[in-house]
Amino acid sequence: MLSGMQGTVASFDPETGGGTVYRDDGTKVSFDGETFALSGLRLLRPGQRVQLTVVDDGAVTGIRIPTIHDSLE
Repeated sequence: MLSGMQGTVASFDPETGGGTVYRDDGTKVSFDGETFALSGLRLLRPGQRVQLTVVDDGAVTGIRIPTIHDSLE
């Protein structure tokens, strides 16, 4: 499992909870409504920065909003 990857929200569907993110390396990844529901977040906006947890096969298993504490690690 890889965590701490950051990216920018490309799209988000508030009805399904799914969306897409461009990781900082340019790779486009998708997340589903279940992953979003587990995040505890209520909304994402295109252009918003997020931190991802990604498993070895590239699937997004976690999403959260990065904080200033994250940038100090």
